[in-house]
Amino acid sequence: MGKTEDLQYKRAKYVPKGVSNGNLNIAQYASGATITDMNNNEWIDFAGAIGTLNVGHSHPKITEAATKQVEKFLHPGFNVMMYEGYINLAEKLSEVTPGTFDKQTILLNSGAEAVENAVKASRRYTKRQAVVTFTRGFHGRTNLTMGMTSKVKPYKFGFGPFAPEIYQAPYPYMYHKDDHVSDEDYVNQKIEEFKDFFIATVAPETVACVVMEPVQGEGGFIIPPKKFVQFVASFCKKHGIVFVADEIQTGFGRTGKLFAIEHFDVVPDLMTVSKSLAAGLPLSGVVGKKEILNAAEPGELGGTFSGNPVACATALAVLDIIEEEGLLKKSEILGQKMEMKLQELSEKHAFLGEIRRLGAMVAVEIVTNRTEKAPNKEKTAKIIKYANENGLLLLASGLKGNVIRFLAPLIITDEELSKGLSILENAFE
Repeated sequence: MGKTEDLQYKRAKYVPKGVSNGNLNIAQYASGATITDMNNNEWIDFAGAIGTLNVGHSHPKITEAATKQVEKFLHPGFNVMMYEGYINLAEKLSEVTPGTFDKQTILLNSGAEAVENAVKASRRYTKRQAVVTFTRGFHGRTNLTMGMTSKVKPYKFGFGPFAPEIYQAPYPYMYHKDDHVSDEDYVNQKIEEFKDFFIATVAPETVACVVMEPVQGEGGFIIPPKKFVQFVASFCKKHGIVFVADEIQTGFGRTGKLFAIEHFDVVPDLMTVSKSLAAGLPLSGVVGKKEILNAAEPGELGGTFSGNPVACATALAVLDIIEEEGLLKKSEILGQKMEMKLQELSEKHAFLGEIRRLGAMVAVEIVTNRTEKAPNKEKTAKIIKYANENGLLLLASGLKGNVIRFLAPLIITDEELSKGLSILENAFE
């Protein structure tokens, strides 16, 4: 038995099957947008650790920042003794996020934990309890965030009961609107449904926060119309509800702007960040209005490993890299290249439905045919399986599992990109 097979055997023996693996090979080394496994096979990474690696694998500035911090100390615990990295990152995030009001930042470990703390802060500030999310939304795997998440299988099934006072509002899906309805009428209809939701389902006076992904991630990279997002934000303002933008998958340049909400000319009250924030180290944050985040008393927020110094050091390096290497511009260029390739492939294959993107947040729906637009989960699974067996890391998404999403690092080279796209082309063939 070779080393790979030995580790695969041990994985099956010692790691629960509930933890899924899209690829059964064992990573040995990774750089840029390429991972090399133990058998020296190369894998082009179009998954980016589910959107965590916008600056790529092992960026020299990231490894340098981490190493320098490791040599100083690993973790005094911010609640026990403060350190520079946490404070500097809190300042930086408060500066780079939208909004000219006074801001604060709390740092945590994971995306789900950031969402939980956004809810905690909103409840503390408003003295209300209800939380509103959206159909197809994904916010995490803790008990509270499972309740906030839309997809039942595999995220919620058999894991209840969930936290009470969580409600899911309608969210527009332009591709699946009735062909006889104009775009404008459809958006207006969704806005009316949103208003009715607060009559039929939950009263706005009881709602602490509305948590919205500016582009739905796990939901299938669904981009909402600007008018809808602006209406939701204005509704929140009118009713004293905290508007939270969940930027965990969309943040740090993925959509061609530092944060996706900037595309909609909306300034959220709070924003949750994680994934690409620290280039692969566990770190998340809630950033936003000082009066909301400052409502809790000492000891009411925090956690043992929250805002770990090594992760803070890499996050500060990430923000430098995005600026120095012009990654916002690169994101848009990468998105354009991927869209062009998908358009070319859609001329050959009738099962490619809508191609949609914001910056380099790119997706394609796989359908039975373009007239009926019926989701084709089986074909999607086959394409992803082929890719993962032939040198390309690829992910599905969408409520019905029929959306292929692309989260390649923004620093991907032309060579890596064309290699990945050529495997993709073969997978579609």
